[in-house]
Amino acid sequence: MLEVTGLHVAYGGIQAVRSITFHVNQGETVALIGANGAGKSSTLKAIARVISAVGGDVHFCGQKIGHLAPHDIIRQGIALVPEGRGVFPRLTVADNLGMGAYIRDDTVNIAVDLEKVYSYFPRLKERAGQLAGTLSGGEQQMLAIGRALMSRPKLLLLDEPSMGLAPIMVQKIFEVVRAVAADGMTTLLIEQNARLALESSQRAYVMESGEISLNGESTALLHDPKVRAAYLGE
Repeated sequence: MLEVTGLHVAYGGIQAVRSITFHVNQGETVALIGANGAGKSSTLKAIARVISAVGGDVHFCGQKIGHLAPHDIIRQGIALVPEGRGVFPRLTVADNLGMGAYIRDDTVNIAVDLEKVYSYFPRLKERAGQLAGTLSGGEQQMLAIGRALMSRPKLLLLDEPSMGLAPIMVQKIFEVVRAVAADGMTTLLIEQNARLALESSQRAYVMESGEISLNGESTALLHDPKVRAAYLGE
């Protein structure tokens, strides 16, 4: 479904991503793991066209998309849940979710998808009229994921969904990530909690200094001595 070839991202003279190549098959959850500054978030932002790559190609469902504007990327069926959540603080929960569906005009299906989001996150339904800026960090993360799902994406990009959250909220968020995947959503997940990422995905790529150093089945990487020493605290 997603083919990234020779992707290169730079900020001025600093090379953040160095000609990486990877793919995500339809229906998979694939993880990108690595330390801070490895280039994981830059990779997702380049796919979503939040930033521009300086080299390489990105193909989605057989079409080249590396030249498209961010709003056209959403129309292609790719939704990014950004690091830091990025909710609209002065809009209500319901209005934030509505913004996720702004590219759609299928009113009946939008209502169906809204109830689906509320089934994943009952707390959002309880707080539908509350301003997003008054939510806890975990609730804002729920809202950011729900907003992305409201665009009915084919591919969900998750950038550090556990960042800054209490363990019990991390558990809840990843229960939903797994539930969404079980419902057939293709997901590319960036997560500093390597164990959690590997336990929640089928395949994974390890990034170091802007390059992919390892890749394979997630269960195999969980038992790889290099991964265990570098990322699992063993």
